[in-house]
Amino acid sequence: MTLIRRTPLIAGNWKMYKTEEQAEDYIQALLPRVSATAGVDVALCVPFTDLRAMIDSARGSRVEVYAQNMHEEPEGAFTGEVSAPMLRELDVRGVVLGHSERRGMFGETDKALALKVPAALAAGLAPILCVGETEQERDNDDTDRKLRQQIKEDLAAVPGERLADVVIAYEPIWAIGTGRVATPEQAQEAIAFIRALVADRDEHAAERVRILYGGSVKPENAAELLALTDVDGALVGGASLEAEPFAAIVAAAARPSTTATGPSPTR
Repeated sequence: MTLIRRTPLIAGNWKMYKTEEQAEDYIQALLPRVSATAGVDVALCVPFTDLRAMIDSARGSRVEVYAQNMHEEPEGAFTGEVSAPMLRELDVRGVVLGHSERRGMFGETDKALALKVPAALAAGLAPILCVGETEQERDNDDTDRKLRQQIKEDLAAVPGERLADVVIAYEPIWAIGTGRVATPEQAQEAIAFIRALVADRDEHAAERVRILYGGSVKPENAAELLALTDVDGALVGGASLEAEPFAAIVAAAARPSTTATGPSPTR
């Protein structure tokens, strides 16, 4: 069987930070730091108000711009929501779906994500589907059950031939914004389990799907996490808010471009 070397993806999730002016300052500082870094895909997941400015400023660079959420319907009476066609018109390349903050604070359900993920794919957006367990679930040895439920339900409507176009981000909720990070053994075990769950649907897709780690990723721990067999990049929160540490994480993920043959679903 041919070994597939998946292209790493480093995605910075700004959450609800940065005005347009601040975002412009940031991208001008980031671009020269990552322009020569090969063998890694780079994305910034920015607030809706920053999307157009970031797309214009990053155009022609290796940095792609993602949104942080979207509604599953193309249009309708959904005050405060944004649809996939609206994002595509701006030339947004992907979207974060099911982040633990969306699930926990805003009641986003697996049922909703089962609609959002295929809607994103159909519109030409690369979805980053976030999954992960709470601290209580981890302590109760309930991690596998939680991940199985999320992967099964959230990807239920995605056909096998499109599974590899979904990026999955494993984010243990107990490690997000806490400074606590999963040990390499915990991260590898969970992400290998997620890959096995995808293989239950389609073995070829499981070889190609990119699975990221998210949860207090910093320049100091990035290299160790990114070296794990099944880890294909990182969803970076706090450390993505400054250009220098984010660029350092991108550099830690870089691989020779000639060996990276995994899918690049946003192109």
